[in-house]
Amino acid sequence: MPRPPNLPEPDDEFGDEPTSHSGIRTPDAHQGPVPMRTAPVTQPLPQRRAVTQTNPLPRDYQPPPPPPASTPPSPPPMSTPPVGPPPGARPSAPPARAQAKPLPPRFFPPQPRTLGDTGLNQSMVEELILKALFFAGDLRGGEIASRVKLPSVIVDEAIEGLRKQKYIDLKGGGGLGVGKSTMVFQLTTFATDLIKQILERNRYNGPAPVRLEDWFEAVAAQSSRGSRITRAKMEGQFGDLIVKDYIFDGLGPAMNSGRAVFFYGAPGNGKTAICQSLIGCYDGDIYVPHAVLVDDFIIRIYDETLHEPRGDDPGSQAHDTRWVRCKRPLVVVGGELTLQTLDLIWTPEVRYYEAPFQLKAMNGMLLIDDFGRQKVSPKDLLNRWIVPLENDVDYLTMHTGKKLKVPFDCFVAFSTNLDPADLVDDAFLRRVRYKLEVQAPDDDQFHAIFERVCRKRNVPYDANLVQYLIDAHYKQGHRHFAGCQPRDLLEQVIDIAHYRGEQPRLTRSLLDAAVKNYFVRFERR
Repeated sequence: MPRPPNLPEPDDEFGDEPTSHSGIRTPDAHQGPVPMRTAPVTQPLPQRRAVTQTNPLPRDYQPPPPPPASTPPSPPPMSTPPVGPPPGARPSAPPARAQAKPLPPRFFPPQPRTLGDTGLNQSMVEELILKALFFAGDLRGGEIASRVKLPSVIVDEAIEGLRKQKYIDLKGGGGLGVGKSTMVFQLTTFATDLIKQILERNRYNGPAPVRLEDWFEAVAAQSSRGSRITRAKMEGQFGDLIVKDYIFDGLGPAMNSGRAVFFYGAPGNGKTAICQSLIGCYDGDIYVPHAVLVDDFIIRIYDETLHEPRGDDPGSQAHDTRWVRCKRPLVVVGGELTLQTLDLIWTPEVRYYEAPFQLKAMNGMLLIDDFGRQKVSPKDLLNRWIVPLENDVDYLTMHTGKKLKVPFDCFVAFSTNLDPADLVDDAFLRRVRYKLEVQAPDDDQFHAIFERVCRKRNVPYDANLVQYLIDAHYKQGHRHFAGCQPRDLLEQVIDIAHYRGEQPRLTRSLLDAAVKNYFVRFERR
């Protein structure tokens, strides 16, 4: 699409290094004086609207009657069916997982009807519209509203104000319907200096932010703390994982407390897989803002690589599209974690903030995997977590030096395969109240895991041949089991069978070849 003359060329949407604007010329004298605008001045905001849903359940909802007091509670079901079939017998398939109907969110952001409902001022909305046109070129009114995530009635009012100031102009209509939603708008040459000022302030180009206070209110309403996690609910989330009883008994109380848990044990036994299953135990979706506004700075919260959007319920009320309905997030960080990534990330080139991991994990779960293998020392990393784990609040530092107090509402799990005695001290163990060793499987569990991965890969399971694998290559080779080994060995069996032109199946020859490739010991020279 044609662009207004003399405008700086846009960078990508999220702002690479800004181009030089020294060559921008002002409009000719016959065009009249160029109106100048300064940075928006913070003004008292209107009264906040109530966004917490006081009764998230349907009006006709009736809670089920409680059981009679004299009736003892039924015992919890066993974690897994009996495992370890006798030679020649095939273990029975696991029971089908019950599909529970998801509960409605405990917080609902209603669609704003006026600019005052958004908590933003007119200058902020106008700047977002101008940047949308600058980065994308000519846009229809409806496309502008979709980009800034504000209702058309608010966007139309801002567009009309920009047209009166001669910063944008009407290019033409789309021939479909009437109104500004189908009209095509473009920047004018009068907007050159104004765009330069806006981009020097920040290059954020996206949905309109929500007020920081509104987000904190949503975090409190959507908190995972105080959940009631039962054994039955946990079993329904672990799928094909073979989980011992002590895992359920250790994790359930930890999740109900909302406090951190520390996993340790040999690698390959499912610590990460267990954490990935835990997030499904929390009820209800949450609303995550695209971005929040702090003073005159923007912090991006929503991350499409970490947050999984969920569709709205059929026939539900329209919500404020500055918020995205998502599943509770699971944010996994490993060796790349540094102290800098746990604070607000300010980039001078784009001049807005990216939220740290713990803010993106809000109302969900944060898994610090491979703990002890980060570039930062474990002691420094643990000291960084002491205040959030103890007080449920975190303190972030803005590039201006201002300290920002934010809620710390996420279930934190530390996972390591190193010796905990070399990593943690008594102060850390006191704050992380739940410690759980994830042990290696025994013979019966090894059989059960192998049977399940065979079923998933459509390979006939043979208990006698799995027992041959255990006797010939584990017991004689003095090797230890790991929960990941059945999957890894079976994948090698399939690869070797395809190379040989055979049908993938369990045979001594294929198992021997897989073991030879998989278990390799390197001697130091």
